Amino acid sequence: MAEETVSQAIAEMSFEAALEELETIVRQLEDGKSALDDAISAYERGAALKKHCEAKLREAQMKVDKIVLGDDGNVSVEPAGIDG
Repeated sequence: MAEETVSQAIAEMSFEAALEELETIVRQLEDGKSALDDAISAYERGAALKKHCEAKLREAQMKVDKIVLGDDGNVSVEPAGIDG
């Protein structure tokens, strides 16, 4: 049940808040001063934050589709072409 609460809390985070926390976790893990169990927990949370950020980016990409007016006057929607 605690894991479900953590997942819900992450799902409610903005992209910016999740990315900021993910960056903090990465810095802490790179520092290497955490106990093994703490590092594993931090890594697991970081993985969940990364997944959340990727989903938010995919969602944003779909909203940024390019609308094109063709020579014939027809309107079409093309992918924005912002894949990383």
